[in-house]
Amino acid sequence: MQQKRIAIFGSTGSIGKQTLEVISAHPELFVAEILTAHSNDALLIEQALLFVPNIVVIGDIAKYAVVKKALEGKPIKVFAGEEALEQVAAMDCYDFMMAGIVGFAGLKPTLTAIESGKTVGLANKETLVVAGDIVMRIAQEKGVHIIPVDSEHSAIYQCLVGEQNNPIEKIILTASGGPFLGKKPNFLVNVKRDHALQHPNWSMGAKISIDSATLMNKGLEMIEAKWLFGLEPSQIKVVVHAQSIIHSMVQFEDGSIKAQMGLPDMKLPIQYAMAYPQRLANKFPRYNFDKPNLLSFDEPDLKTFRNLQVAIDAMNKGGNTPCVMNAANEIAVYAFLKNRIGFLEMTDLIERTIDKIAFISQPSLDDYFESDGEARSFAASLIQL
Repeated sequence: MQQKRIAIFGSTGSIGKQTLEVISAHPELFVAEILTAHSNDALLIEQALLFVPNIVVIGDIAKYAVVKKALEGKPIKVFAGEEALEQVAAMDCYDFMMAGIVGFAGLKPTLTAIESGKTVGLANKETLVVAGDIVMRIAQEKGVHIIPVDSEHSAIYQCLVGEQNNPIEKIILTASGGPFLGKKPNFLVNVKRDHALQHPNWSMGAKISIDSATLMNKGLEMIEAKWLFGLEPSQIKVVVHAQSIIHSMVQFEDGSIKAQMGLPDMKLPIQYAMAYPQRLANKFPRYNFDKPNLLSFDEPDLKTFRNLQVAIDAMNKGGNTPCVMNAANEIAVYAFLKNRIGFLEMTDLIERTIDKIAFISQPSLDDYFESDGEARSFAASLIQL
């Protein structure tokens, strides 16, 4: 395996930091070529001094001078601004993009990388939620591999290796249930951000942690899976698996079910995507069969965690609805994290936004961007940000 030059878009986030851990463990196989961050200049500088990439990009233009000065004298090119992210994504100096930018902001650079023929490790599910039809069509036209990094989609991807000629009957995405598994609305109405950020099994960024607590994360994953694996909504099921040991399953036409198991550790799907099709030895903790363990499976509570039902409805409706839903959700999560709205009010805001924004059955890329902007503006108008 030749050494791969890795571009980490979102290097200061949870996925980005763990990607750098994998690079550190296998310096003969991977090198950090590009590092980007939105506004965390301090950590970006620290990473750049340690890994000495070819290029760094700070999204916040106001912090360009600080980053530039800190890296003065190093063989590192420094760029700033959102347009720079796209320009760097189009460069020939890297082999593999780790798409770790959270939310809608990750769409443009990821799409640029695909159009440039780069292999993409996709940790940004919103790229496919918003414009999955366009992204997958361009990837097919360019012959680009999109290797999922979400643990659930990585599990499905791994289960499908060697099964190219065997049609999928259904896939089963597992959900931990988040920190409020089993709770009812009378409890959730008083939930605050600090409690919602305490995921029982995974260490994630704030936005994804809130999405996990509301089960919106699982709804986004259903839509992502639809596009990644070319499925109908009826072929995608969610089950609550509180232990997070089975990361997802595939059921085939003969009734056989394949599952991918392991301890909850995002470095495993990150490493798998970067080294694909090889599997690399590592020292990650192993699941222990020596002691009795219970693996349980339950139906999700769609009445309490209404975000999941909203996402299922959006997936079934199609068009620009998932894009509108995602935009409203990003505003809702931001407002909740700022203590502007309550936990259950997030769903109300998303539903009102979907009802307000005009439906487009076959949107263009421009339509998606316009729908995103309109949805954000309307959702923001409903709260005091």
